Amino acid sequence: MSSAALPIPVGVEKSELGYVMRKLPHVTLLFWVLKIVAVTLGETAGDLLGITFKIGYVLTALIFLGFFLVVVVAQVRTRRFHSALFWTVILGTSMVGTEISDFLNRGFGHGSAQHGIGYVWGAVILTAILGTVFAAWWRTGQTYDVENIASRKGEILYWIAILVSNTLGTSSGDWLSDDTGLGFRNAFFVIAAIMVLIVAAHYLTTINTMVLFWLAF
Repeated sequence: MSSAALPIPVGVEKSELGYVMRKLPHVTLLFWVLKIVAVTLGETAGDLLGITFKIGYVLTALIFLGFFLVVVVAQVRTRRFHSALFWTVILGTSMVGTEISDFLNRGFGHGSAQHGIGYVWGAVILTAILGTVFAAWWRTGQTYDVENIASRKGEILYWIAILVSNTLGTSSGDWLSDDTGLGFRNAFFVIAAIMVLIVAAHYLTTINTMVLFWLAF
């Protein structure tokens, strides 16, 4: 992908002019395929350490948090788009998000028993946090257009929203498959149907593209 300079967006200071370039990928079908693969791998890695190896949710979260901070700092500091680095950060948000969700919903330990606040309250809290992130994002005046984020502040907000979104996705998926009695297979079909509806809304309605992007994410 090209790292050609973009027009200076509203809210970008002159001191940030050297930073103004495209560093995030276009949202295409390949983007969504890679996103699904990355978050699936991230959740599998989280379950491997936290549950299979019985390390526990807290220690696993700390390990993955360290990994995430290293790669996200590298991503923010780089001056052009690196696909491998970008998707490594996405993977990191999924790994950390899985452990945060499991700890929040299930509590300490490494099993599937619920000793935390439960999936419903976990989803409520994470939804509230995500809403707060978007409100703060709006207050900064940075663009919501994820294809044209061109400032360091905007990119940091983007990654915070990605992290919370992936955590919420894990929590919501667990709730749908466990608490509703649907099981993994039926929950998959429900989520797939929702994704189809979002795609249809993108092509057949005038709903804001960024609203649909974050719903899909």
